[in-house]
Amino acid sequence: MANSVTLTRTPRNRNLDQLQLLLPIMVPVLLLSFIPLIRGIYIGFTDYELGGQINFSGLDNYRIMMQDRFFWRSMGVGFLWTAIVTALQIGLGMILALLLNQGLRWTSLYSVLMLVPWAMPPIVRGLMWRQIYSPDTGALNLILTQMGIIDNPINWLASFEWALPAIIVAGVWGEVPKAALFFLAGLKTIPGSLYEAAELDGASAFRKFRHITLPMMKPIMAAVVSLSFMWNFNAFGLIWILTQGGPGGLTRLPMLAAYEEAFRYGYVGYAAAIGNVMVIIISVFLFFYLKVQLKERTG
Repeated sequence: MANSVTLTRTPRNRNLDQLQLLLPIMVPVLLLSFIPLIRGIYIGFTDYELGGQINFSGLDNYRIMMQDRFFWRSMGVGFLWTAIVTALQIGLGMILALLLNQGLRWTSLYSVLMLVPWAMPPIVRGLMWRQIYSPDTGALNLILTQMGIIDNPINWLASFEWALPAIIVAGVWGEVPKAALFFLAGLKTIPGSLYEAAELDGASAFRKFRHITLPMMKPIMAAVVSLSFMWNFNAFGLIWILTQGGPGGLTRLPMLAAYEEAFRYGYVGYAAAIGNVMVIIISVFLFFYLKVQLKERTG
């Protein structure tokens, strides 16, 4: 009878095996994400213009940025857009998740239909909402006119009064399903016994929501808020299709400002510097998100 030989794999060998399994993923990420990111950070410290030489300029771009009122205006618009859209996404997403968690008929169908706006690429959403907001053939003007709310069609996307609310509505419509999906998954993890005990104590629906649902959902809410902030602050496609930052820079979010500086005016170095500032801002919220996730896992 042949003697069997048992091979014991050391932790070092196991780590090498894991590294080999990760290499097919790590190489594309390194080539397509990390290296361009490092190059972009470097270009932010140069005076590079389209078609010109790349010369290191230190902090010149950032000194210019501190005095650039258009940059600060875009940052203000970006934070305003992000705060409003994120707040509405969280609030409406929670309401939608609570409704879907009631065990109503056709809940599965409603859940699938709910995902349709989120499944649309931002460009498609932008084209759809641009048609809805059209002053000549748009459904919104037609409905409001027939209801007697307005007398004359409104050019929603070119109006200083309505352009920002119009893109906010479009942004919220596309992203609420994502928040609702996360919240619905979280609601499914809350033990039903907690609600039963609260009902025996005579707790109202509001008290159950305040003292059971909200505390149990805090980790998920923190994660959704962090991720939504990062995605909304980095928005580009939807806004570009709808307004291209107009009218008069009223909807010129930071990403649009960087795009215009690079491809309309040719100041690639300055555009990269704006991108670097955005990376820092988003990294702060990414740190918050990772901290929440780590706290949740470690208890």
